[in-house]
Amino acid sequence: MNNSWNKVIYKIWSPIYDRIFNSGAFLRARKKVFANTHFTNEQKILFVGVGTGADLELIEDQLDLDITAIDFSRDMLDKARAKFENSPIKFQEMDAQNMDFENNTFDVAVASLIISVVSDADKCLKEIGRVVKPGGVVVIFDKFSGETRKQSISQKLLRPIIKVLGTDIGLNFEELYSMNNDYLKIEVDTPVMMNGMYRKIILSKL
Repeated sequence: MNNSWNKVIYKIWSPIYDRIFNSGAFLRARKKVFANTHFTNEQKILFVGVGTGADLELIEDQLDLDITAIDFSRDMLDKARAKFENSPIKFQEMDAQNMDFENNTFDVAVASLIISVVSDADKCLKEIGRVVKPGGVVVIFDKFSGETRKQSISQKLLRPIIKVLGTDIGLNFEELYSMNNDYLKIEVDTPVMMNGMYRKIILSKL
């Protein structure tokens, strides 16, 4: 996966994304992720890789919140903007691996189905950690291979093919976290879908 290819693949995905990833099991999983996540109007909130705005649809009191939402795909971002055209949400086209924000800008960052999509997951997580304030939190909803789950032969064969479709089914969160646990701490790690392949993870910034 690389940025140029991701722009192409998510241009293709954008017209049908909500039918797949904002309905059925995925919608139920998103609701689980945000069921006990409460935002306040004192917080600066960042949605990283907001896509078509599927997560934003689940956030109450949007008009009272200070929300910035970024995505690398203009086509996906246009879908989100159209849904919230009368909202104060600030939409920006931006690479999650190279954000334009200053250090320690946001109280909360939400990263749904983005870390497994970017070409460099470690760089993405480090950027998210950089722009979150000390004491702030990172809410992650994504798919990971798991600490003890070994990939089957079929998964190993499918991984490069699925990467062409714009996502990685073999990303190991524990390895990723081990490269960032000097400034991030796991507060919540719970399965939400597909026998734990999809997880809700909340990190606090030390």
